[in-house]
Amino acid sequence: MLRKESSRGRDRDDERGAKGKKPRREELPRKRSRFLEGVKTIDVNDHEFLRQFVTEHGKIVPARMSGASAKHQRLIKNGIRRARVMGLIA
Repeated sequence: MLRKESSRGRDRDDERGAKGKKPRREELPRKRSRFLEGVKTIDVNDHEFLRQFVTEHGKIVPARMSGASAKHQRLIKNGIRRARVMGLIA
């Protein structure tokens, strides 16, 4: 019984490299947080600053949306949670 070669497999080999990996895209410049420029520490009492990282429903904005690094995102998270406990942010 003869098997037909599918064109599907050949197309995939053409656009991928020798080892079957996808070609790398050019690296884009990292997105910087527009809110954290020049900020050394996050002040819990500065509720207007922290409110920029909270949605209308009270959820914390993810780092991929705010552009914050992992370290800054943790500081933001802790600051928002402390402000909530103090009653500065709903």
